[in-house]
Amino acid sequence: MKPNIFLIILFLFFSADIIYSQGTAGESAKFEYRYLVDMPTAGVLEKGMVGITTDVLPAGVVVAKMEVGVFQNVSFGISYGAANLIGSGKPNWYELPGVNIRFRMIDESLVLPALTIGFDSQGKGEEFENPKRFAIKSPGFFAAASKNFQLLGYLSLHGTVNYSFEKNDGDNFLNLWFGAEKTLGPNFSVIADYDFALNDNAASSFGEGKGYLNIGLRWTIGSGFTLGFDLRDLLQNKRWNPNAADRALRIEYIQSIF
Repeated sequence: MKPNIFLIILFLFFSADIIYSQGTAGESAKFEYRYLVDMPTAGVLEKGMVGITTDVLPAGVVVAKMEVGVFQNVSFGISYGAANLIGSGKPNWYELPGVNIRFRMIDESLVLPALTIGFDSQGKGEEFENPKRFAIKSPGFFAAASKNFQLLGYLSLHGTVNYSFEKNDGDNFLNLWFGAEKTLGPNFSVIADYDFALNDNAASSFGEGKGYLNIGLRWTIGSGFTLGFDLRDLLQNKRWNPNAADRALRIEYIQSIF
């Protein structure tokens, strides 16, 4: 049953004007980022759009997410994944699908950033049993602000505060993220996010207190298609594998359902 859910998700992009919200990659992109690498942003799928995102991570982890713009400034999605899906042996399917919902409270203007509140229960990486949590905790409830500027193309700045419900490790605290995107011509963007991991730095947690620094490259390869390559945990914060940064791939497709 679980593999069927995953395969359905796996196989199942607000237009940009001058300085308003960016698309998924480059100056010519049409759709907003909802996430940078791991960080949720203020982006929301436009009404009537469907987005499919697949992350391929170390340890054979594959996470697929489907999002739908259900109303103006409101989107909803589900996600599912497994560790060891790529490789040999039996895949370790996540216990439950993830759900995400977001609501744009304030649209970006010349003065104000876009402001979005939401919830996302999908973590990243392996799902551990003791303590019960993902390697990278899910955002949980979050509020995100995003602002775009013209600077040799576009520069987008993002800030997020979140509260994760993964607290079986005894580390339960409000968390902060900061991130940015810089376009590199019409079809490429470089992105970065920094997770302070204030909810993942206790003695019983998985992080060492340095936070998680991620960078990525995004390339629009066709109508609605974006390909991404990420380097994750550049500060080598994770205790369970502290020797090197992670490499990951992201494939995204966004299309109108009308």
